[in-house]
Amino acid sequence: MESSPVRYRFYLVATALLFSTGGAAIKSATLNGWQVASFRSGVAAIALLAALPQARRGWSWRVVPVASAYAAALVLFVLANRLTTAANAVFLQSTAPLYLLFLAPWLLREPVRARDLLCALAVGGGMLLLFIGSERSVATAPDPPRGNLIAAASGLTWALTMTGLRWLGRDAIPGKPHNSALAPVALGNVLAFLTALPFALPATAIRASDVAVILYLGVVQIGLAYFLLTRAVRHVPAFEATIVLLLEPVMNPVWAWLVNGEQPGPAALAGGAIIISAALANSWAQGRR
Repeated sequence: MESSPVRYRFYLVATALLFSTGGAAIKSATLNGWQVASFRSGVAAIALLAALPQARRGWSWRVVPVASAYAAALVLFVLANRLTTAANAVFLQSTAPLYLLFLAPWLLREPVRARDLLCALAVGGGMLLLFIGSERSVATAPDPPRGNLIAAASGLTWALTMTGLRWLGRDAIPGKPHNSALAPVALGNVLAFLTALPFALPATAIRASDVAVILYLGVVQIGLAYFLLTRAVRHVPAFEATIVLLLEPVMNPVWAWLVNGEQPGPAALAGGAIIISAALANSWAQGRR
């Protein structure tokens, strides 16, 4: 049973579903965005360092810039979710391939292929729809224009994170501890906690429901999700894993609709569909290659 391919694919689906609940959970707290970002990452750092030995290994100066980019992505994603819809936040973070088109040749010396340009054009079109769509302010999304800008910035920092993880993995020596991607993930949560903490204090009138949300986000939505992810990725082909993890941006708006009653506009749904389709097509092309 331990080597069952079904088990590891279930782990991967569960990972994507846990990641996708982030938007709805973030919106369910009565705390402000800085408080959610700081406390969530603080709890996640403790959970990761306590439960996953790989998160405690391979720390070096090379991990710091990658962890810094990841910390920025964590904080910006929370702030975006507090201002715009969960759909816009996750779709705009999914525009990372557009930024990678410029980052990969510059930072990794990797060539740009024709299919990368087509993917970037499609992602750019979807991004444009998200910005020009007329999202009205609602209780769960009080300032969509500002939230969209922050979400776009989270896409850039997520692209920097992926570039950094590829940089760490490409130059890694087999068997060396810095092969693990969990070191920058753990350190990134520590940095996100410390960076957002000054803006999160003083934290008064915290409700029991807020504590439950923060514990869920830190222990389950991040901690358990990465635990399952590390168990699955070694046994599932990279192409298949990439496709399954696309469940996250698909399901994120669904949870926000079911839990918070938040309904994204037609332009947001169309833009998100274009972005996800472009990512799917690019992954399929890479898998064939």
